[in-house]
Amino acid sequence: MLPDTDELPELLLDLAVPHEDINELVAVRRVLARDPGAVKLLEECVEELVRGMGAPGEFDERSRLAERLTAAPAALGRYFPAYVFVAALPYIRAHHLDRGIPGDISRHTLADLGRNMAAHRRRHGRGGVLAPQWLTLHFRGELYQLGRLQFQRVRLDERAVSELAAVGLDATPGTPCLSLHIADFRGPLSPAACDRSLALAREFFPRHYPQERYETAVCHSWLLDPQLKRYLPADSNIVRFQERFRITHASPDDQGREPADTEPVRFVFADPDLPVETLPRRTAVERAVGDHLRAGGHWYIGQGWFPL
Repeated sequence: MLPDTDELPELLLDLAVPHEDINELVAVRRVLARDPGAVKLLEECVEELVRGMGAPGEFDERSRLAERLTAAPAALGRYFPAYVFVAALPYIRAHHLDRGIPGDISRHTLADLGRNMAAHRRRHGRGGVLAPQWLTLHFRGELYQLGRLQFQRVRLDERAVSELAAVGLDATPGTPCLSLHIADFRGPLSPAACDRSLALAREFFPRHYPQERYETAVCHSWLLDPQLKRYLPADSNIVRFQERFRITHASPDDQGREPADTEPVRFVFADPDLPVETLPRRTAVERAVGDHLRAGGHWYIGQGWFPL
């Protein structure tokens, strides 16, 4: 199921895996191949990952798979999810081919494995896969990288419908929509880059998923916390990104929301556990996130939508 040690480096490079991780991944592959229990776990994880390929999955299903991905022997633990995703490549590539997905979009989407591993090394100083549960979306045909933004095929649940109805969305549970995500290491979140991504999405999904009708884009992110407008200029990329959406208000009194202070710290400073008092102030966003927390404030996850 796994490619041999000669083929593995080429596949890892296709997935944008950092060069400094490749030798270790090749070496640990030999450890994996000699462990029948680990090989069996690998096969079971791949089977679970590709089951129902192309159909939007449930959060609980991804959580169960993520638990299994972290259940490998200690000698494999940090890298085991990478082997699962490499072993699943034939399945997701076949799905992309069946859907007529262009090769560049397929490559850019699956290269998020390498980005994720680069983020793991930036945070922990060693190789590994930072968020295996997140990457299951890419390797099941649920999410695509289209320019600057990522688009996830989802169906609104009751909670999302209730929250978004407050800002004008007329939908019912099960309504298909595209959930927007903002990847790291992709340059500025400029209006022009976002416009290009949205133009690509408006063309991509009717062509490759014609049986699904996507009329709405949604986003669930700390970037939609309206408090950011207190700190950032009106022409900043983040504020202009916010202004695309009809945003639900994120506050302690809004439907019992809990603070999500670690989210901006995670994405701006790469480590959610950094002490607030040590957060740098080099950029406007860094100053906004850190100064607000140092002043006793909290950040919240905002949610919003706009018509496609």
